Amino acid sequence: MTPPQAWLRDPPPPPFDLTALTGRVVVVAAHPDDETLGVGGLMHAAHRAGGRLELVVATDGEAAFPGLDGPGRAALAAARRRELDDALDELGLGEVAVHRLGMPDSALDADELAAALEPLLRGADAVLAPWTGDPHPDHAAAGHAAAAAAPVTATGWAYPIWTWAWLRPDDPAVPWRHARTHRLDDDSRAAKRRALARFPSQTGPGPGGEPPIVGPEVLAHFDTGAETVFRAPRAASAPRERFDELYTGGDGDPWDTRTSWYERRKRAVLLACLPRERYRHGAEPACGTGALTPALAARCDRLDVSDFSEAAVAAARAAGVAAVRAALPDAAALPGGLDLAVVSEVLYYLDDATLVATVDRLAEAVDPGGDVVVAHWRGWPADAPRDAGATHRVLLEDPRFTPLVSHVDEGFLLHVLRRA
Repeated sequence: MTPPQAWLRDPPPPPFDLTALTGRVVVVAAHPDDETLGVGGLMHAAHRAGGRLELVVATDGEAAFPGLDGPGRAALAAARRRELDDALDELGLGEVAVHRLGMPDSALDADELAAALEPLLRGADAVLAPWTGDPHPDHAAAGHAAAAAAPVTATGWAYPIWTWAWLRPDDPAVPWRHARTHRLDDDSRAAKRRALARFPSQTGPGPGGEPPIVGPEVLAHFDTGAETVFRAPRAASAPRERFDELYTGGDGDPWDTRTSWYERRKRAVLLACLPRERYRHGAEPACGTGALTPALAARCDRLDVSDFSEAAVAAARAAGVAAVRAALPDAAALPGGLDLAVVSEVLYYLDDATLVATVDRLAEAVDPGGDVVVAHWRGWPADAPRDAGATHRVLLEDPRFTPLVSHVDEGFLLHVLRRA
């Protein structure tokens, strides 16, 4: 068994930002006690910070001791339900809604669970679920189900459980790049200790004298004063319908591209970073409202402008931009013979395969010696498969492109690369 001290890292993962859990937060657990073990302190802190928490428990954990007969399993299920209620009281979460699905313990089906979760996760701002790589099949199934059922607008977080005891920190499956650590204050740490003590069916001997499921060596992993979670990225590209909805709502400018200081400053920096005063043929896929387009057009003899959202194209045309509808990596979005391609605030929305195909298309469409500009917000949109840093690394590590300009600040990343 891996000891807790083996997991200490220098430097530690970045701190978890509690503002990510101030809306409607749904915590998914495979068994009663998973949530308390993995994120009990985080739930306690999020609730105090104003998060509206709900808990979904897939099973009653009746199969924790496989030797039990039918009545014994029923009694254990009832005990674990009571234990969870008591633990939530200790965490100050006694009024939190608990959805008990009663699915078979040790036989969770991810597809069936996803179907049950879909209406419960609808409208959630954040979802916390077991990590899909956790070495317990029910935990992995719960993680996959939550990822499949969560709305595109929800930020996903994954919490490990048996990972700490059964895996090792150098296991390549552990996604350290996505890790964030929450430090429990004294109040949260004490509340979590009290809550864990409310699970005697798991922390004490079994009904037949079996060793505890969660014995002292395992419990030590959950009494370190810290909880680590992983950002759970979407696997699929952000859907077009999501952007159509954004561009047709409100004033048709969901990111305030025409007025916000972030957007105005980013455009000014981008234009200042262009190595050449004038380009022969440029392309601006994902033009959005077309706020950048006029300034780019003034630097290009020809500029092809597009977006994959019909609503965005309509917004750009309403602003006088001759945009067409085209999705990356289509040639209509990146025609051949370019000496400039400006790809801003879009690549992190693409799934891995589409991003690779888009980078390949950039290499084909941009002539040798031409420039590629990529710029992205340094946050991580809920509906994006990756953040700005991971997105830019794909191009920076591609030998077909040579970095010329690197701009990194608290708001955005911007790189200019020359086609080799």
